[in-house]
Amino acid sequence: MPDAEHHFVHRLQWLRAAVLGANDGIISTASLIVGVAAASGSRVEILTAAFAGLTSGAMSMAAGEYVSVSSQADSEAADIEREKRAIQETPTAELSELKQIYVERGLSPALAGQVAEQLMAKDALSAHARDELGLVEDAAANPVTAAGASAAAFGLGAALPALAALLAPRETVVAAVPAATLVFLAALGSLGAWIGGAPPLKPAVRVAFWGALAMAVTAGIGALVGKVV
Repeated sequence: MPDAEHHFVHRLQWLRAAVLGANDGIISTASLIVGVAAASGSRVEILTAAFAGLTSGAMSMAAGEYVSVSSQADSEAADIEREKRAIQETPTAELSELKQIYVERGLSPALAGQVAEQLMAKDALSAHARDELGLVEDAAANPVTAAGASAAAFGLGAALPALAALLAPRETVVAAVPAATLVFLAALGSLGAWIGGAPPLKPAVRVAFWGALAMAVTAGIGALVGKVV
């Protein structure tokens, strides 16, 4: 027998939130550090900005992810409730609707009718939720999981450039933190791709490029503000 196939789609819910949180934590904190350092901030000011950004960013990510995913869950629940009423009030129309879905997927009308009838008889609501609405129970939105993953990932990601700023001499922060951050971002891109079962090179380059752009823009603005103020 051939080896069983391994799929990674079940990881998407938490993987998306975790990668987004870590990426945001690294880039935003590193950009904040570089911006303050470029504006001639002292070590105390740099570290204060770094750890304040870490804390506020983690809480913001958690709140934002919770609200966003909760809204998605509310919309999904409302769709399920509407479908439930439709099945109870117009079962024949719902059967025809399900049959047409299977016809459009390539089944013959006769076979599509048989499949629709059998699935409606077993669990009509699940059949319509899956095949009409595209909702799968195992992939349902979970606000608490998404919020926790985002906050934890942001905090871990933000801690990396903050640690680099803490260890680097003050005069090298503007160079040392971006260099370390690019390494962190490339590693994050590769790790996220590996966990998701995708090739690592392209995600690593993509994440590092956008991180470098963000830090460059922030450093430029910080230096400009430092001269003006």
